[in-house]
Amino acid sequence: MLQEISIKNFAIIDQLQISFEDGMTVLTGETGAGKSIIIDAVGLLAGGRGSSDLIRHGENKTTLQGLFTMPSSKRLLDLLEEYGIEAEDGQMILQRELSRNGKNVARVNGNIVTVSVLREIASHLIDIHGQNEHQELMDPLKHLTLLDRFADEQLTSLLDEYREHYQRYLQVRRERNELQSDEQQNIQRIDLLNFQINEIEQANLDDDNEEDELTEERNLLVNYQRILQGLTTAYQYLQGEEGNALDQIGVAMESLDKIQGFNAHYAAFYTSVSEAYYQLQDSASSVRDEIDDLSYDESRLNEIELRLEMIKQLKRKYGSSIVEIKAYYEKITHELDRISNKESYLENLTKAYQKERDTLIRIGKSLTAQRKETAQKLEQEIHQQLRELYMEKARFQVFFHSENEVQIHPDGLDSLEFYISTNVGEPFKPLARVASGGELSRMMLALKTIFTQNQGITSIIFDEVDTGVSGRVAQAIANKIHAVSSHSQVLCISHLPQVAAMADHHFYIEKEVVNDRTTTHVDKITDHKRINEIARMLAGTDITELSLAHAHELLDLAEKAK
Repeated sequence: MLQEISIKNFAIIDQLQISFEDGMTVLTGETGAGKSIIIDAVGLLAGGRGSSDLIRHGENKTTLQGLFTMPSSKRLLDLLEEYGIEAEDGQMILQRELSRNGKNVARVNGNIVTVSVLREIASHLIDIHGQNEHQELMDPLKHLTLLDRFADEQLTSLLDEYREHYQRYLQVRRERNELQSDEQQNIQRIDLLNFQINEIEQANLDDDNEEDELTEERNLLVNYQRILQGLTTAYQYLQGEEGNALDQIGVAMESLDKIQGFNAHYAAFYTSVSEAYYQLQDSASSVRDEIDDLSYDESRLNEIELRLEMIKQLKRKYGSSIVEIKAYYEKITHELDRISNKESYLENLTKAYQKERDTLIRIGKSLTAQRKETAQKLEQEIHQQLRELYMEKARFQVFFHSENEVQIHPDGLDSLEFYISTNVGEPFKPLARVASGGELSRMMLALKTIFTQNQGITSIIFDEVDTGVSGRVAQAIANKIHAVSSHSQVLCISHLPQVAAMADHHFYIEKEVVNDRTTTHVDKITDHKRINEIARMLAGTDITELSLAHAHELLDLAEKAK
């Protein structure tokens, strides 16, 4: 659940920190006070699209932070492990920063993540349901996804298996189509591949480290004079004919040898100097040998330059290293073989294509069977929910479109749509074409009520989902939202007094002017303040004794209903 949210410099919000509790929390206030701005902030924190327009006027960045209690979700734990994020003490902190310079930083428990990763993790923590979500119900293409959300793990596992085979199916089909492409293109491709293969073969790139070795050898030849001069000078100072370092150190060593018996310190001096003497003697011999072996071969330098230039040209065409060039060679050799022996490869690809297609159809039919069972269960539960929302005459159906030929889709063989009949004697018609705004609100609320019991999301936000309803329907929606809060924490923005009365916690949101700037202020209200707010929602601007009495009555009825 969402324990606390901190909002800074977001829209008209200067700085705001709100702590939330379990159960149902309602946020109310005058239109334009900033209720939806708070939900927008939560949405941004959950990975929503950000824009510099959201930053408070005069500020350089907005900062959002939310503290969540983690749900007991294996999928979430696996996700955190995949991205290397530690979950400490069963809590999670989501952070989001937007700057006017375009910088967009997202963090989970202090780890910087991409916005897509933030969104993926947040989807296990919070579900924001606003009026725009009705579009899911209005779009038949989304109905299959909604049905699958209601499914059990067996169907989910089968769907994952289907999708895995679907990717293989696409790959085999793509390879087969490419091989069946225009014959003239194949001939031109063969010519190009033969040229590239011959060019790489003639280079004889046997040693993966050849370029580094040649570069090192070239550097030695190019710098031959400097190297020779350096070695010669070093040898002269170490062991030259006159006044060399070794002779002088030898004299020092003999002097110390004569006195080393008098004191342990002197013996240590002698040992140290004698070791240095013999080490320098070895170094001088090595330098002399290196001078004797050193030679300059101009023809070899030219040969190296030509070889390195050839490798450079090959890298420009086929890869950034010899290893990549050789990998490219293997790839095009295989491609040439495939095109040259097209008939044989086509036969194998056709068999593989048919095999994957048969597998998809087999798994897809199993998916269809399970979806139809799931659809029946969903229909029954939707009917029960709709009855509780005063749509007892409505009938809901998951309609599977029948097709003459099997159609393979990314998520199965099914094409389905939600149908509804809202009046007795009326035929089923597509939900998107016949449902009113209030009916869509109740339908989505029914779905949410069902899904929250299955998905384990710990926080749900309802943003004015009660638009277009009143009277006993409003009370039914209030009861339903409170019922959802028995499974998940619910934060609800509402203009309905019935919904406000059913809440376990009530926040009042208002605008105020401080230092000639408008900002949003939030107060948790109880007792008489809450009664006054519900009375305002009932009566409007002028609160009367009657509206206050009605507010008392609503709160009393709500307590009994709970």
